[in-house]
Amino acid sequence: MAEVATARRSRITPEREAQLYAAVLDLLREVGYDALTMDAVAARTRSSKATLYRQWGGKAELVARAMRHHKRAHVAADTGSLRGDFHALVSREDDCHMEQNSALMRGLAMAMHANPDLLRAFRELIIEPEIEDMRLVLRRAVDRGEIRPDNPAMDYVMHMLIGAFAARTLIDELPPTQAFLTSYIDAVVLPALGA
Repeated sequence: MAEVATARRSRITPEREAQLYAAVLDLLREVGYDALTMDAVAARTRSSKATLYRQWGGKAELVARAMRHHKRAHVAADTGSLRGDFHALVSREDDCHMEQNSALMRGLAMAMHANPDLLRAFRELIIEPEIEDMRLVLRRAVDRGEIRPDNPAMDYVMHMLIGAFAARTLIDELPPTQAFLTSYIDAVVLPALGA
């Protein structure tokens, strides 16, 4: 799927692609996934609907690629310590963007339950690359001797981080913030890893 999509998008400049992705994310925040239409994206971006379908195939892939584009601006930091890498992960976005993305992710999570195309695209373009990035961070920590290679908590780090991000609003009725997530990493994730 990735090779075909790359070939389809070859005529759009990186700048134009970034503009389209930003517009898609803005629309998602405004109306949610279910109400988002290719017509609305075409109108917002001054594109033809045919171009959007030719380039991205459909709404699910366009949305997942927009999310991935936003996330790919961030790479797994190598600060020299696991704690530093996790703190760098948290500091990638300010609290305002984190709150916006929390609401966006809640809406997309609900939409994924009803839309197998969105779930497939999201798993391929967001979840699997994020898991691979986390594996890299953890492998570096193992190589530095910060955590044991057989620590069973390594398989649950993504669950812990996503859980903290999502549960903050549900339990505390507050948005996730850098301070909260940094504290959570120090109090929960690092001790679970024995770091």
